[in-house]
Amino acid sequence: MGTSVPTAPDATANLADVFPSCLVALGAADDAWLRTTALEARITLHPARSAIVVLVDGLGANALGARAGHARWLAAGKKRLRSGFPTTTAAALSTLTTGRSPGTHGIVGYSGWNPDTGTVMNLLSGWDDEVPAGWLLAPTLFTVAESLGVEPVVVGPGRYRSSGMTANVLGGGRYVSADSIPARVDAALEATAAGRSLVYLYVPELDSIGHKHGWQSDRWTAALELLDGELARLDARSAADVGILVTADHGVLDVPEDANIAMDPELLVDVIGVAGDPRCRQLTVAPGTDVPALVEAWRARTGKRAFVASRDEAVAAGWFGTVTDEVLPRIGDVIVVARGAWAFNDDRALTPRDVPKRMIGQHGAMTDDETLVPLRLAGAFAN
Repeated sequence: MGTSVPTAPDATANLADVFPSCLVALGAADDAWLRTTALEARITLHPARSAIVVLVDGLGANALGARAGHARWLAAGKKRLRSGFPTTTAAALSTLTTGRSPGTHGIVGYSGWNPDTGTVMNLLSGWDDEVPAGWLLAPTLFTVAESLGVEPVVVGPGRYRSSGMTANVLGGGRYVSADSIPARVDAALEATAAGRSLVYLYVPELDSIGHKHGWQSDRWTAALELLDGELARLDARSAADVGILVTADHGVLDVPEDANIAMDPELLVDVIGVAGDPRCRQLTVAPGTDVPALVEAWRARTGKRAFVASRDEAVAAGWFGTVTDEVLPRIGDVIVVARGAWAFNDDRALTPRDVPKRMIGQHGAMTDDETLVPLRLAGAFAN
C-alpha cells in the first residue's frame, strides 16, 4: 500500500523543549544532564533565577497574528513553536510537563484506546475514574525540578486542584488556586518573589470560549485583550532576574456547521473503538480486519478532506514522535486527520430527532492554525 501522509518535523523546537530549556536557564541543568535524561533544550534562554511559564490553552500563533491589534504585548514576540501532534490538550500538556513526545509519555489523544480493557478512555477528564494508575509513562519535570533544587509551582483555577489529571500530568508541583487571570498573575509574582522556582501558570479561558463561540468571536477577542494586559503587567512587575515564557498547547480553527461530517457507518463496521477528536480520529479495529483495505476505503471516501494513515504509516512518519512498544497498541489502527476545516463525527447513537451538539472552535489535526503556537519571551529571558 503506497503512503500519502505527511511527515512530522523532527528537528524543530516544540513544547517538549520548554521546561528543559528553563531548567538550563536557571542553572539547575546542563548538557550532561540533558544527555543523561535524553531530553532536549532547543530554546535559547538567558540565565535567570526563576522562571514563569504561561500556557494559554488554545492560543494559536495564526489567530494571535490575526488579532495582533488587540494583543500588542503578546504579538510583539514574533517567535513560534510547534505544539506537536495530536494538537489536543491532554497530549500537549503531557508533552510540556514531561519533555517527551506522546509516543513516549503515552497520552496519545483527547481519548485513547486501553488495550488491557478493550475500551476507549477520556484522557482529559477521565483520570479520576477511567485511566488506570501509571498510564503516564514518564515522570513530570515538576518532580525532576524539585530534585534539582528548584521549587515547582502550578498556578491554575481552583476547580482543577484535586483533579486526577492535575495529580498525574501536573504531579510534583505545589498547586496554587486562583480563579481569574489577574489572580493567577498575582500568584505567579508572589511565587517568584524570592528563591529559585519554576512556575507554571495555566490560562484555560480562551480555549473554552473558542470551543463555544469560535476564535473569531467578539468574546474570544475580549478575553485575549484581558489576557494581554495582564501578561504585560506580569512582565512589568516581575523581578529583573525572573524569566517569562508564554506559549500555548495548540491553536484552534472554526469549523463551519456544514463542514461537520458524520462518519459513514459502513466504514465503522469493523471498528471496536473510536478515539481522539473529531479532527483526529483514531480507530481501533477488530482482530482479523484488513487494515490496508480499510485505510484505502477511508481515503477513497474522504479524498482531500483528510489524511488517512495506518498506525504503521503514522509511526513511520513520526506523527507521535518516537513510539515505544508499550505505547504502540494505544494508537488507533487507522488514523483520520482532518485537512482544512473539516471534522469527522460519530453520529451512530443519534436518533432522527436529535440535534447534534457541535463545537465551533476545534483542534487536533496538523494544520498550521493548530500546530503553530506563540513563543513570547520576556523578563530576564528577553534581556
